[in-house]
Amino acid sequence: MTTRTTPAQKRRRLREGLASGRLQRLPGAFSPLVARAVADHGFDGVYVSGAALSADLGLPDIGLTTLSEVAGRGGQIARATDLPTLIDADTGFGEVVNVARSIEAFEDAGLAGLHLEDQVNPKRCGHLDGKELVGADRMVQRVRAAVHARTDPDFVICARTDARSVEGLDAAIERAKAYVDAGADMVFPESLRTEAEFAAFRDAVEVPLLANMTEFGASPLLTASQLQDLGYNLVIWPVSTLRSAMGAVEGLLEALREQGTQAGLVERMQTRKRLYELVEYASYAEFDQTLFDFDIPGGTDDH
Repeated sequence: MTTRTTPAQKRRRLREGLASGRLQRLPGAFSPLVARAVADHGFDGVYVSGAALSADLGLPDIGLTTLSEVAGRGGQIARATDLPTLIDADTGFGEVVNVARSIEAFEDAGLAGLHLEDQVNPKRCGHLDGKELVGADRMVQRVRAAVHARTDPDFVICARTDARSVEGLDAAIERAKAYVDAGADMVFPESLRTEAEFAAFRDAVEVPLLANMTEFGASPLLTASQLQDLGYNLVIWPVSTLRSAMGAVEGLLEALREQGTQAGLVERMQTRKRLYELVEYASYAEFDQTLFDFDIPGGTDDH
């Protein structure tokens, strides 16, 4: 059913989490159903990755998705749980003036916050070579526009810098400081290479920091405990659920092609019972018994 928690309450929850001293854990969700599973497994929030959303649309992560597409899917995901949802806003979907309109769209969609990056538009995936950055002054304008445009002061503005891969660690830290001075609530240093670099960033920047633990990227896959010890405030696993799901889908398709049946993979599938739990079939009974005139299968062998 529709969540009982308002967007303002979710934003406050994210703010309190960032100030708690406890690492906030946000797995990526590419659909509302995945977000339901994230919440059911006890995480602190939900992350919506631009790369995962693009891939789900069959597109590369090079800035092809539109503001309406991203805000629309983000809103669907945000409404699926009582958790706060942080979304990837790429470069703000245009020039500085477009950044302000993006903030309005994401606030209206019920998101708890977003991150903007300092790449040129169109952008590239943060862990690919060949990235180009805008000048630090241009990114400062983006951050200022975002801060000025928000109507809820609890809406989190996170500034992502891709400078480590282009200009080096020291330049990335200097950029991050400038973005904080412009009003960024949190900083996302992309593509740090070692645990020591994560520590150096923490030592240099005073606001909350986001760690990106994506597979097949430039950064080491540090554990939540390691990041907690390093003093990071939030971790995302942006594309992990999509990669896991698509790995299973490809395995199923191979089995169907080669064997002509899915029988050998049924035990790996989510059961019907579990699916019904996540979509909360039973909760609809109180609204209209005519819509809920059957028994939900309860046996462990039901699929």
